[in-house]
Amino acid sequence: MKLDVIRQRSFWWLISGIFLAASLIGMIISWQQFGAPLRPGLDFVGGTRIQVSRDCGAADCSAPIDSADVRSLLADQGLETGVIQVTGTEGQSVSIRTRNLNVDEEATLRTALDDEIGPLDNRSVQIDSVGPLVGQQLFASGLLALIVSFAGIVIYLSLRFQLDYALLAIVALLHDVIIAMGLFAWLGLLLKVEVNSLFIVALLTIVGFSVNDTVVIYDRIRENIKLHPERHINDLVDDGVNQTLTRSINTTLTTILPLIAIVLFGGETLKFFALALIAGFLAGAYSSIFVASTLLAWWRVKSGKAIVGLTEPPQPAEENL
Repeated sequence: MKLDVIRQRSFWWLISGIFLAASLIGMIISWQQFGAPLRPGLDFVGGTRIQVSRDCGAADCSAPIDSADVRSLLADQGLETGVIQVTGTEGQSVSIRTRNLNVDEEATLRTALDDEIGPLDNRSVQIDSVGPLVGQQLFASGLLALIVSFAGIVIYLSLRFQLDYALLAIVALLHDVIIAMGLFAWLGLLLKVEVNSLFIVALLTIVGFSVNDTVVIYDRIRENIKLHPERHINDLVDDGVNQTLTRSINTTLTTILPLIAIVLFGGETLKFFALALIAGFLAGAYSSIFVASTLLAWWRVKSGKAIVGLTEPPQPAEENL
């Protein structure tokens, strides 16, 4: 299989543009609703989260839990602003996120839930609390980690290649991160999926995977330039992409297959972590092949370096007098 990535680059850029536009729209809508580009989880905003499930051996599980009943119960407890999400394949579990509760308030709420929708399965009860200051620190630390990783990549690629390679690789990485964030922005809007500190870990992993694929392709392009400096950069980029295409596809597939298994059979937390990685890895493979490489060719043509072996511009032929 041989791809003409340069000749069809307008098509590849159009696909990227559509996904980027959809991602940005999702994040803008999320910002209007939640004050953040993604629906923030407990790790970032602080509060208490209580997750409970019915004990179907003692309770009537013929119908899913009614969120209206839970909302009425929270109102009685003075927790009207709590966020409710019915979970589980048959709607027999509920997750409640509210302000920080002390031990007595947690016990009172749990007892009320047991009376209203229970009996509850005591083995499935989970109660997590995070203070608002800790949430802000986690967010700041995650953002700093992303910035440091981008800076490190620029320095590394500038030393190994050239500055234009590094900056174009960062553009491709931003492409991958925005698409992964856009997916979770829409999941937060449509399915109330929240992001937590694991999502930052997923973004950092996506960055590492994507830049590795880009480095492999850039390295082959650089070798082709050294071997054939007289050839046009468009041809050299096409050759470099096709020479590494099989490696890129195989690496991506073998990485994604176990992640699909985690999505299908893993728990709630790992499921969305794996989903973020799948989205980012697919975007990273795409951007390495169709974005980073084509941007390099485009930039070299624009900057007058389309043919490296051409050190001086051709002179017009002298007229015979």
